[in-house]
Amino acid sequence: MIVYPNDYSSVSIQDLIQNAKSDLLFIGDPRTGVDPGPRMFNRMAEVMSETRAGWVYADAVDRPRIDYQIGSIRDAFDFGPLVAVSLAAAREVGIPNNWRWGGLYDLRLRIAEKHPIVRIPEPLYHARNKETRPSEQKQFEYVDPRNRDYQIEMEQIATAHLKRIGAWLEPRFERVPPADERFPVKASIVIPVRNRERTIRDAVESALAQRTDFDLNVIVIDNHSTDRTAEILREIRDRRLRHVVPQRRDLAIGGCWNEAIYSEQCGQYVIQLDSDDLYISDNVLQRIVGELEAGPYAMVVGSYTIVDFSLKEIPPGLIDHREWTRENGRNNALRVNGLGAPRAFDTSVLRRFGFPNVSYGEDYAVALRISRQYEIGRIYDSLYLCRRWEGNSDSALPLDVANRYDQYKDWVRTLEILARTTK
Repeated sequence: MIVYPNDYSSVSIQDLIQNAKSDLLFIGDPRTGVDPGPRMFNRMAEVMSETRAGWVYADAVDRPRIDYQIGSIRDAFDFGPLVAVSLAAAREVGIPNNWRWGGLYDLRLRIAEKHPIVRIPEPLYHARNKETRPSEQKQFEYVDPRNRDYQIEMEQIATAHLKRIGAWLEPRFERVPPADERFPVKASIVIPVRNRERTIRDAVESALAQRTDFDLNVIVIDNHSTDRTAEILREIRDRRLRHVVPQRRDLAIGGCWNEAIYSEQCGQYVIQLDSDDLYISDNVLQRIVGELEAGPYAMVVGSYTIVDFSLKEIPPGLIDHREWTRENGRNNALRVNGLGAPRAFDTSVLRRFGFPNVSYGEDYAVALRISRQYEIGRIYDSLYLCRRWEGNSDSALPLDVANRYDQYKDWVRTLEILARTTK
């Protein structure tokens, strides 16, 4: 039998555990209907027993999930609308009775510390999703100020988990070493691009319009565009523009970034601009470089405003990632899916790590790696207009692509947690 909690508070979850009449508790999400397959309950019980798991979940018909990893600590991990929990494991680890929303999340992390969490890659049920919100609205829930109390509680739960497994980092940081290299300019704006004929001119002109008291250049890594992107770039006559077409044809966005940062044209600091976005004003670069040097920081992350293609602000508007704090930001970063934009780096530090050659999560991976050693500076004012339109690389992702992206980010977190626990 499936039980549906009234909410996910500690009190509600403890109630389910204390009143359970069998060794296995099937917990359902009241927002989603579940039609069990003919052997769903038996199969989940079998796998629980044979793997000695503390928590088991399964695929739904036409809805595969991803496997759980050490790094799958985000509270938004998609188990589907049904999980099976071992009563023995739940009673062994216990949960505090003071969580308003995070009782089930805390229970899951505590169980994961002592028992396997196992996915059954078999469609064991049909799910009738009652969720009506658009995916983009859900994507930004964790930075919505209306959800701030909820997010603080989730951060507290995740932080306690990291402390228990030895992966929590105190707010002590290494000093950023002075550059021992010569650079042609102080700052480079890097724009990786492929087939953005509708937006590339706007992006480049936004970069070239920056007013600074130092030299800059704009490095566009054109990943073999097949539309008019290259032609448009050739039409922009400005000696500060570097239009680079890589020799390799196997580069993702991260690989394009590496083409820029390891080139002789790269400046002492490197600042990100996506090919369909714009800086909000002409003093953004001056402000970011000033912040990098004031720290000095190995990396600075700004804030951005979500707009439509015509640059009109759309919900949720400003994304400032105020969940980042100096005291706990690099720990909480393991729970959330991103750190924000625009991103800027000390090139000497960045060259030590480079970007992974992927097109999703490459910036997140680098930020986690940098944060392990160095402090990351933050600017909470909007510096950047982030366009949401049908051409975005993360717009309306097919399920298999979304799963692949989520699995990669969980792997990045796994790698980072393992590195932190073996320091």
